[in-house]
Amino acid sequence: MEALKAGGCDKIYSEKVSAKSIDKRTQFQKLMRDVLPGDVVVVAKLDRLCRSTRDLLNILGELAAQQCGFVSLGESWCDTTTSVGRLMMTIMSGIAEFERELIQARTGEGLARAKAKGTKFGRKRSLSPEQVRVAAAGKTLAELALNYDCSEATMSRALR
Repeated sequence: MEALKAGGCDKIYSEKVSAKSIDKRTQFQKLMRDVLPGDVVVVAKLDRLCRSTRDLLNILGELAAQQCGFVSLGESWCDTTTSVGRLMMTIMSGIAEFERELIQARTGEGLARAKAKGTKFGRKRSLSPEQVRVAAAGKTLAELALNYDCSEATMSRALR
């Protein structure tokens, strides 16, 4: 927000939804409805706007059709108000997508190695297997939850 204000932005649209969920981004959709010819859309970082080259090029195409420019404060090469900037946008967005795919592949490989080693994922269990065995001795869920300092839902799942 500070970077956008320092960049001279008159109106700021703030989104809490991931850039990969274009259809769920109400503020982004509002921005695209509100832009007028001659406006320049400014983002703090390119990855806050989109996750793929296709999305980026679609957005830039929509902005160009509305006669709007685009600038990213985090990437100095990212400026569609100049012909060199438009060329750099196309090249660099392809590189960014390639890098994202590499990261996804490495992450997937790391997760597969960890699973093969037997690493457990997710939250730590509230109750140990021993506590579950003892708990199955005939008390109500409410009593068991109180004794083991957990919720009735946790106790119910543990006893299934």
